[in-house]
Amino acid sequence: MQRSTKYVGLDVHQASTVVSVREDSGRVIARSVVPTDQSPLLEFFRGLRGMIHVAFEEGTQAQWLHDLLTPVVARVIVCDRRGERRQGSKGDLADADELSEQLRLGGLRAVYHGDTQGLRLKELTRAYRNIVEDSIRVMLRLKALFRARGIPTPGQGVYQPKQRATWQAKLLDAGARFRAEALWTELDVLRQLHPQAKKAMVAEARRHPGWPALTSMPFLGPVRVALLLATLQTPWRFRTKRNLWAYAGLAVVTRSSADWVIEAGRPVRQRRPPMTRGLNRNHNHVVKEVFKAAATAASARPGPLQQWYEGLVHNGMQEPLARVTLARKMAAIALRLWKKGERFDAVHLTSATR
Repeated sequence: MQRSTKYVGLDVHQASTVVSVREDSGRVIARSVVPTDQSPLLEFFRGLRGMIHVAFEEGTQAQWLHDLLTPVVARVIVCDRRGERRQGSKGDLADADELSEQLRLGGLRAVYHGDTQGLRLKELTRAYRNIVEDSIRVMLRLKALFRARGIPTPGQGVYQPKQRATWQAKLLDAGARFRAEALWTELDVLRQLHPQAKKAMVAEARRHPGWPALTSMPFLGPVRVALLLATLQTPWRFRTKRNLWAYAGLAVVTRSSADWVIEAGRPVRQRRPPMTRGLNRNHNHVVKEVFKAAATAASARPGPLQQWYEGLVHNGMQEPLARVTLARKMAAIALRLWKKGERFDAVHLTSATR
């Protein structure tokens, strides 16, 4: 095989990976099926000559495969193509061919995959979030069990161990009583794991160099900062605050058409403002949840952030939009503090991060 630039598309599955290799001209020069295992994959890529560019879609094995191939090829692109319109037949080989072609044409946008240094914090935050989500799911199932039998469940009493005998007596069916006992047992286990997972996550997050700067900001507590550090990993992946807004789902989507008219033989841009269409939908849900929750808390509690929020409302902005604006402000300030290693000061509310 010649020493030329090659573009490799991988369609990755649990047992096998379909490989499509193209050269600069666009011609497919090799197709293969390789086991999704470390040794066969490394052996295949070490057999290729020239500058190798690799692309595959985001998925369960994406981080592992990214870390495996980065040392042996020139460039690795992990892309997210969910939501794209596709025509024609679909198959593993067709998907691999399309990936290699789009890689050659430069039509793929990379999903950020950092180094392995932050993997421990990532796994700990995932464990914490899974426990929280599972606890909420079990609590909702418990209330649904009683509501399905016309038994109202106001407040938190149905979850309390001291009141369970009373609630269980309201269930006449033996199967329902067994299901309730199983859900209560599951909830007890999750409640025991919750503080352990939180402690381990926060302890690991404290080692991160961005911890002092982010925790100095009001309403970014230990849990929210740990989630930000694990998800964002580094502030330098965002060139400006607008890049972070788009990643966090806080970027305003606009639509315009017929922007230019010809006057005296010269193109002139029309002065009408573009129409807004809400916030961008393609975003990281964890980051958006953190900043929206922090902004909601900041708008309801005394402090400089609440004063800034009330100033927006006083100037005529609606409260929901003012909270979104506050979330954007807090995201911009957090990015600035993290990059510069500074501590929060109320002066940041009137600085260029507005």
